[in-house]
Amino acid sequence: MHFLDAWTRLDPTEFARLMLAPACVMLSIALPGRRVSGFACLGLAIAALIAPDAGGEPYLSTLFTRMMWAVLWLALGAAITRVPPDPDPDSALRRGGVESGAVGFSLGLALFTLLVAALARADLDEHLSREASCALLLISLGLIHLLVRRHVLRAALAFAALGFGLDRLVRSAEAQQLPPPTADELAVWLATAIAVALVVRIARLRQAGGGAWVNRAHDLHD
Repeated sequence: MHFLDAWTRLDPTEFARLMLAPACVMLSIALPGRRVSGFACLGLAIAALIAPDAGGEPYLSTLFTRMMWAVLWLALGAAITRVPPDPDPDSALRRGGVESGAVGFSLGLALFTLLVAALARADLDEHLSREASCALLLISLGLIHLLVRRHVLRAALAFAALGFGLDRLVRSAEAQQLPPPTADELAVWLATAIAVALVVRIARLRQAGGGAWVNRAHDLHD
């Protein structure tokens, strides 16, 4: 009940601030196209700047980290929208995509349900319950995005969503530790930035070799 109360008692403005990032990832999952993913990255950059702090720290103390996430999202959005589009896959590949999408959606939903059920049993305070469950939602959506959107370049958005959710989850966990940890605040951001850069690089190499759709990878011999 404490977990449900944490959400039912939430102010609508705070709810919008929390759910902006997941909503943007959902938009990129539901709708195809580079421009949609670019707009989603823009929304995620805004979400990084305005979202409540997962660790409960003062806003200014986390401003630099927020700005770094916003820069990463904006750079990713620019990379996605500026690369020339690939031709759409044929109908046979589309049917295969339906199967992988169904598996990805089911797997992500099951993962999110199990993790939230475990979180609800932890009996955290309302603030941390909301932040942690929102982080778990981002991680689950990142996994779904990887399997539903089968373009290598757009997989970079999925990896960035996974990293963003993990960063928020780590901050929620650190808020429970006494004394506070002294780990680098940008460790998760740096790992995410490296992963995103590698995926973008691979996508560009794939496009130069004939196409960055995942189904066409077997035709490429790197």
